[in-house]
Amino acid sequence: MLELGSRTSASASAPASASTPASRAPVDRYARWTGLAVGALASRWLLPLSNGEGTLYAIVAFGLCAVAGVLLGDVLTAPRRGAVRTAALTPRRVRDYVPPRMTALLLGLATALVVLLTAAATVASPDDLGRAGRALTLTCRGVTESAGPWPGLYYGLPILASLAVATAACGWSLRRIATRPGDEQSRRDRALAIVAAWGLVVSSSLFGAASMVSGALMSTTCDGALGVAGNWTVWPLGLIALLTAPWCLFTIISPRAAAWRGRRAGTGGTDRR
Repeated sequence: MLELGSRTSASASAPASASTPASRAPVDRYARWTGLAVGALASRWLLPLSNGEGTLYAIVAFGLCAVAGVLLGDVLTAPRRGAVRTAALTPRRVRDYVPPRMTALLLGLATALVVLLTAAATVASPDDLGRAGRALTLTCRGVTESAGPWPGLYYGLPILASLAVATAACGWSLRRIATRPGDEQSRRDRALAIVAAWGLVVSSSLFGAASMVSGALMSTTCDGALGVAGNWTVWPLGLIALLTAPWCLFTIISPRAAAWRGRRAGTGGTDRR
């Protein structure tokens, strides 16, 4: 795709550009809210599951439903049509429309999540009922202790699968936003919403996994110095994820928040965070 220049004609297309997004904005907003509502219902249904499965799967389900709602709203909303423009030989790239600092933070959290689940899977052991990958078993001073739930393969694989699905879907949507017709501000607004939806999956999943690791380590006395180091590693990660998730959720609920902040700063909503 080629980037379009800023020269416009004196035709009557300007009113159309204002009316088109206004007529379709409720569709996008309702789709996002529907995804969050379905995610909340699914989470409520999953929470009663025992052995730590309910909370973890509820977090994953809520994040995926939020992503689905944002993607549905993007598909159902027509691109904003601006005035007649002239073409310039500048290819549009996805990285030109995503918020750079927030995207870098979320990529770091996603990497931390994968590393954490991989490390947890390597030391996981069966629980007291013989179910593999659900507990952490340690031996010290002739005593064997088992703590769980532990994010081994049993819990880690669903998290990684949900992360892979959300990444593929959001990546496809960002590519679609960058290459389809529309104005620059609309692309930035929608790219921000997609990144926030993906970030909700990443941050909520990381918080759930970090909580499981910390809970298991704190319930055993055989963790020693390695356990202390593990806690001091997962606590900051969990805190960052806990602070990031509300920002992502607020961005999904209030799709015009970024544009409002940009207009208030006099930048037209193009602030790159």
